[in-house]
Amino acid sequence: MQVEVKNLSFVYNKKMKSMATNALKNVSLTVDEGDFLGIIGHTGSGKSTLVQHFNGLIKTTAEYGSIKIGEFNLTDKKCDFKSLRAKVGMVFQYPEYQLFAETVYEDVEFGVKNFLSSVTEEERRDLVKQAIELVGLNFEEVKDKSPFELSGGQKRRVAIAGVIVTKPEILVLDEPVAGLDPQGKKDFLRLLKTLHGGFVKTIIIVSHDMNVVSEYCNKVAVFSKGEIIKFGTPKQVFSDSELLYSIGLDLPLTAKLTNALKLKGVIIDTDFTLNDFISKSAIALKKGVE
Repeated sequence: MQVEVKNLSFVYNKKMKSMATNALKNVSLTVDEGDFLGIIGHTGSGKSTLVQHFNGLIKTTAEYGSIKIGEFNLTDKKCDFKSLRAKVGMVFQYPEYQLFAETVYEDVEFGVKNFLSSVTEEERRDLVKQAIELVGLNFEEVKDKSPFELSGGQKRRVAIAGVIVTKPEILVLDEPVAGLDPQGKKDFLRLLKTLHGGFVKTIIIVSHDMNVVSEYCNKVAVFSKGEIIKFGTPKQVFSDSELLYSIGLDLPLTAKLTNALKLKGVIIDTDFTLNDFISKSAIALKKGVE
């Protein structure tokens, strides 16, 4: 499913003029099926406000622009948001804080009961089992446990299972690796990559971690003051260090090192993924020695 946003605006507290805040200003964005999109920007730039529109957590009308996701027209009053939310999974920052049920099974099962009420009990159990196993947990070992007895990393996996249990085609995540230790971050990103190769066709992440965005995303949208000020590949975006620094954003380590080498007269043409940077810099440095 393609995500198409056209001229979208959103104002918080619009009925109270003295407190009104323009969170989005005529934002237009196309996310093609298969994309792994990173959305970056300073705090309060509109990133989270935008993605909360994608499954109807924030609703709008045609007066403030349009949003179409596949066959769903989100600005249509007749839009079937329940069906949309089965197709567009939303994962908030620290999703483990959203766990609530007495057992892992019941927590993951909630999504099926809420969005896929027509499935049989046997089909529901199969979906829950598949989701739990897909996030790397042993179904028999965890299904009857309280989610609150699990480790932090396991809790996050259970929370993700509760979102992907409906097999969404689009997965939207707000700061997905916040609070994780280095190994937990690595494992979680590996999980996202696995999901992206399966029924999840498109992933959209909001992130302050430029290393994650440069390594995993094929497109990047840069937000500032409610507007998209740059959109392109990680190479196109992170090559514009002057722009990013001007709005208080950092660069991924590979971009910093590329710039440092350039100052020493070593020019490399990298896409800023770690493997490509290592390969290209090794070749350039070898030529320099020769």
